[in-house]
Amino acid sequence: MSDHKIIRTEDLEQMETRYRASFVNSLGGFKSVVLIGTKNKEGRENLAIFNSLIHIGANPALCAFIVRPDVSPRHTLENIIETGFYTINHLNTDIYKSAHQTSARYDRETSEFEATGLETEYLEGFFSPFVAESKVKFGCEFVQRINIELNGTSLIIGKIVQISVPEDCILEDGFVDIEKAGSLTVSGLDSYHSTSRLARLTYAKPNKFPEEI
Repeated sequence: MSDHKIIRTEDLEQMETRYRASFVNSLGGFKSVVLIGTKNKEGRENLAIFNSLIHIGANPALCAFIVRPDVSPRHTLENIIETGFYTINHLNTDIYKSAHQTSARYDRETSEFEATGLETEYLEGFFSPFVAESKVKFGCEFVQRINIELNGTSLIIGKIVQISVPEDCILEDGFVDIEKAGSLTVSGLDSYHSTSRLARLTYAKPNKFPEEI
């Protein structure tokens, strides 16, 4: 193994801005990458890619994501606050390039669905648009915004209220096989990955080493 490089706070502070963003974003390892679909009250649709989705709890079913500081227009956040609804859509190999393109700074009048060639889908009257090409997707109702003073970001928490998953990807114990559905993951800001499962393991208990399921 090659020698390790030790990097401290003062080294980070001296890095060029984009280099530092790429470096630090890569440290956390593989992350969920999703497209968040919204619509304002006038019916203008918006779609944006996020790599910060986290699980909050199962009862009630809650998830959250991070929104960067409001130093420039944040159409996704504005639409969520205005309407109270949004969709979360997994990426797959058919759409990841189009999904990445949604990170471009389109103006408010431009729909990222149209700009990137992705198709909108409305499921059972849910207000916000889903991505038709996405295999695993769910609709959320806005619950809470927590402002993080340290860096000006916000944690947006939502309650999962509508879910669309391929039936053959739901196993008997409730596990959703997102690998079978073709969901992708991301490292850093721009490196997309498919996955290969090593194993599922039994529930951990003291004095009993886990076994493969």
